[in-house]
Amino acid sequence: MERAPLIQRRPAQPYVGIRGDVSTEAEFRSAVDRSFPALFGWLRDNGIEPAGPPFIRYLEVAGDGQPLRFELGAPTATAVSGNQVVHAGELPAGRYATLLHVGPYTHSEVPDLAAARAQLNEWAGRQGLEWDSSKTASGTAFEAYIERYLTDAGREPDWSKWETELAYLIADSDVAE
Repeated sequence: MERAPLIQRRPAQPYVGIRGDVSTEAEFRSAVDRSFPALFGWLRDNGIEPAGPPFIRYLEVAGDGQPLRFELGAPTATAVSGNQVVHAGELPAGRYATLLHVGPYTHSEVPDLAAARAQLNEWAGRQGLEWDSSKTASGTAFEAYIERYLTDAGREPDWSKWETELAYLIADSDVAE
C-alpha cells in the first residue's frame, strides 16, 4: 500500500554510513545484512545515538534498477568523524519527491518496494519532475535517492506493517518554488 506522493523541502542531514559496490542482488543483500549491524555497532561503540531511522542511499543503479554503488546510513544530530570503514556524509538540502510504502520489501504477489519506486517515478513523470541524476556507463548516478526504513523489520514480524519512505532529490531543487 502506498500513500500519495509528496514534495518536501528538506534541510541537509549529516549521517554516517558504510559504502558498498556490488554487481548482483545476492551481493547487495549480503552487504546489507553485514553492514547495517556493523554500522550500528560503530555508533554504539562511539556513543552516538542515531537521529532518525536507517536508510540506504543509492549512489548508482543499473538500467534494470539493480544497485551498483550505495551507502547504508544512519542520520546523526551533528556532523561526526568516521574511520576507514564508517565515513561521515551529508544528505543534500533541497526538494525531494517522497512516497511512503507500507508493505514488504520484496514480494511476488503484493505491491513491494519495486512497485512503489515505479509508482513514484510514474508520478514524477506526470508532474514533469526530474531526479538530480546523471547517466553513467553502467546506469544512473543519483545525488540523493534514499530508502528510509521507518519500521524495524527485526522487531515487527508482520510485513504488512512495514513502512519505508522513498525519497528522490529533484533536479534544480535549489530553485525557488
